[in-house]
Amino acid sequence: MTKKECLMTAEGFLKIEEELNELKTVKRPQVIEAIKDARAQGDLSENADYDAARNDQAELEARIKELEYLVDHAKIIEETVSKGIVGLGSTITINYVEDDEEEKYQIVGSLEANPSENRISNESPIGKAVLNKKVGDVVTVESPGGAFDIEILAIS
Repeated sequence: MTKKECLMTAEGFLKIEEELNELKTVKRPQVIEAIKDARAQGDLSENADYDAARNDQAELEARIKELEYLVDHAKIIEETVSKGIVGLGSTITINYVEDDEEEKYQIVGSLEANPSENRISNESPIGKAVLNKKVGDVVTVESPGGAFDIEILAIS
């Protein structure tokens, strides 16, 4: 199996570590206690509480395994603001040339992308188009809905 790097910001990495710690130190003991309590109720073959607790445990352990993988394969992205070019971790202000509308986005790794918070992936159409560009550049974004031009107004 090849090692795949998981690109993320330092902030995103901390969130993953916090969730992993919470699951291991708080949630796991709670699930173990729920299994113990359900087991004490007697016949396991018809015990819905036991089945539910075992399902919770399976989901919890799967999530822990997923987070451990992310932590083990994380590559923290470097801020490129000081260089004046768009990179992972940059927050950019762009202008949609046709509509003359401004929008602000942070470019992040695909694991941290959340369009509702204006955090877009470096693999998204806009993310791909603006990487390694600088203020004043006008770039064409190739998207499933058709191509459009944007101008980079600011990088922070």
